[in-house]
Amino acid sequence: MLYAIIAEDIENSLEKRMSARPAHVERLNLLKQEGRLIVAGPHPAIDNNEPGQAGFTGSLIVAEFDSLEDAKLWAEKDPFVESGVYEKVTVKPYNKVLP
Repeated sequence: MLYAIIAEDIENSLEKRMSARPAHVERLNLLKQEGRLIVAGPHPAIDNNEPGQAGFTGSLIVAEFDSLEDAKLWAEKDPFVESGVYEKVTVKPYNKVLP
């Protein structure tokens, strides 16, 4: 089943985010290689794909896991969680309708 991992950053997270990003992306690439990643990306803090020093306010990941518990365990081990980038992480089932 698909699950949405919706994360909200702490204020002024950019420095921590950039430091932990390589490990974060590596984990996402593993999901991609396994054919389980649907979409992943950050939420820019301003209306611009390249927000510069404004940074980001969080992230969205949609991926396939065996259960809600598995999705939550995976999210808890994210380098952004471990390094304090994320203030809040919500994991819930996701039903893809379109496209």
